[in-house]
Amino acid sequence: MQPEELDPSLISGSGPFPERGVGSNEPYHVVVDEPSDQISTGVPTMASPAWTPEDETIPTRLLVLGMAHRNGSIHAGELYSVIESCGVSVDQLRSQLRRLVSEQLFTRTGEGRDAVFHATPAGTATLTSTMQRHRLAYAQDAAGRGWDRRWRLVAFAIPEARRTDRDAFRDRLLQLGAASIQNGLYVSPHRWEAEVTEAAQRLGIGEYATMGTTDDLEVAGERDPRKLAARLWPLEEIAERYRAFTATYKDVPENLEAMRRRGERIREADFLPGVLHIAIRFNECFDHDPLLPPELLPRPWPGREAREVLARCRRLGVLAREDKSGPALFQVFDDVIALLP
Repeated sequence: MQPEELDPSLISGSGPFPERGVGSNEPYHVVVDEPSDQISTGVPTMASPAWTPEDETIPTRLLVLGMAHRNGSIHAGELYSVIESCGVSVDQLRSQLRRLVSEQLFTRTGEGRDAVFHATPAGTATLTSTMQRHRLAYAQDAAGRGWDRRWRLVAFAIPEARRTDRDAFRDRLLQLGAASIQNGLYVSPHRWEAEVTEAAQRLGIGEYATMGTTDDLEVAGERDPRKLAARLWPLEEIAERYRAFTATYKDVPENLEAMRRRGERIREADFLPGVLHIAIRFNECFDHDPLLPPELLPRPWPGREAREVLARCRRLGVLAREDKSGPALFQVFDDVIALLP
């Protein structure tokens, strides 16, 4: 795949895999649980029996959004059938579902275990953007490139009276992989014009924002693209997170394959929390990754190996699952890895 074949719509940022802005202390997107919605569990993962995360926390929202169907609906009955295995209480589940409705990400029909939650346009964007990011990441991995050698710039000066909108616009830029050059000026190598324009129009701040592109960016006297990327984004920190993930899970695919050869299967009580824990651990890497094109990254870039491990864990884990008709946690992720070579 050549760079021009990478769909620019794949540049996005929020969803079931929580993310945080790179080069900023701000959250990378809104899908993050409050402490009251987290629980501690000592359940070992299906993939790494030696790793028993006694103090690992499970974000309830990650579980809830991970149970979304491909059409964006979430069925309460399916959630109630998995929360015990994942260590989430009924009260935590109900609280999170109420929050999703109050945030206007979902509407609800029905009551109790018969309720179905339907994604609003904002909810649909939240659910789909993470899959778009995953597709972008794997596409860039496969192509080994993905940059047209142009930097995208956005500058804004939004009045203090519009502070909420200003913060929302800044957070959206961070979701799209931006880095701050200075106050009110952000840069990205991604083709993000459509997404930035949509955000400005939605927030009604278009008159305060300016967009541009350049192939000759200089920051603090530096022009070299790779050196600029290293200056603007904490790439070594991100790389270390990916290395830690790979070190934890690198032997898992072989272990799962060996289970299959022996005719062993993963019990549902192990499969569901195992899938959830892998997602949590991978998020610790992916959440911070602006998905810079390979041309701007150190080589070899550990994110590629980590994604390969994640995809193999998912493929083999699903095959080894005892109850293949059970609830599909993160089923939309299967659409991404199904297309991988």
